[in-house]
Amino acid sequence: MRAVWFGEFGVLPEVREVPDPAPPPGGAVVRVAATGLCRSDWHGWMGHDDGIALPHVPGHEFAGEVVAVGADVRRWRGGERVTAPFVCACGDCPACARGDQQVCERQEQPGFTHWGSFAEYVVVHRADVNLVALPEELPYSVAAALGCRFATAYRAVAARGRARPGEWVAVHGCGGVGLSAVAVAASCGARVVAVDPSPGALRLAGTLGAAVCLAPGGSAPETAEAVRAATSGGAHLSLDALGSAATCAASVLGLRARGRHVQVGLLAEGAVEVPMGRVLALELELLGSHGMAAHAYPEMLRQVAAGSLRPDLLLGGSITLDEAPRALAALSQGSPTGITVITPG
Repeated sequence: MRAVWFGEFGVLPEVREVPDPAPPPGGAVVRVAATGLCRSDWHGWMGHDDGIALPHVPGHEFAGEVVAVGADVRRWRGGERVTAPFVCACGDCPACARGDQQVCERQEQPGFTHWGSFAEYVVVHRADVNLVALPEELPYSVAAALGCRFATAYRAVAARGRARPGEWVAVHGCGGVGLSAVAVAASCGARVVAVDPSPGALRLAGTLGAAVCLAPGGSAPETAEAVRAATSGGAHLSLDALGSAATCAASVLGLRARGRHVQVGLLAEGAVEVPMGRVLALELELLGSHGMAAHAYPEMLRQVAAGSLRPDLLLGGSITLDEAPRALAALSQGSPTGITVITPG
């Protein structure tokens, strides 16, 4: 198969022929119809993830068709339209037994722990636990965005953040995760403040339901002050959807008393100063959110089918596999507006 391959971190990948994968016991091979270009892939390519062994094929949010299954697979036979969460669970550990597959103690992640979806085929381990059936009417290009960014935002806003109608929700960083969070929060009936330096990202945030769109100030305290002014005292819920020291601090500082901060953007290694004095004084909640388990997808898919959630509005450009290496490297200068989808075929 053809795949985006790199042998050194930070060195421009290349498209080359590599062996076709075989289904492992209990796993499946999926023909990739579409796969999203995500900043998490950039972090992996840069060497920020300790779990990646070289050489490597990135890619972790995808949709396609099951073409082969291994021994012991019961739910899938081949030909099904599927996606999978970026955290693939073992199904057996204590976390999985609680239903918390997104923090599985033996988790695997396509594009990180093994070769990913920037290729014509990708392996999904524990297929019965991790594959998610897709409605026939949902295009692969839209479904590809669900596996990481949209599903991650859905759980971060609705489950971890507990967004309620009428609350103010601030979203710091309007890339793929942030824009998804804007859309989900608006669908929950919340009033959304979108914060991003890109005019294009803010325009799209407004289309997705943001009531207020702000460019960040010169510092985290200045950004937080603007959020507090826009929300008459601070957000009830705030998300750092980018993952930086500045956006994390601004998110926490922009909360009102007893507000909730959700860290959903990946933070590179290094010290991040959190204003713990304010956390203590205002009884703030600091929460992490890491993907969404496969068993939680049906409710999100029902809302997509009903039209109350519109991940299709997040789609940006579509590129070929040959264009993917330079597009991945270009994320060093920032993420494009919306979600870029790679079509390997």
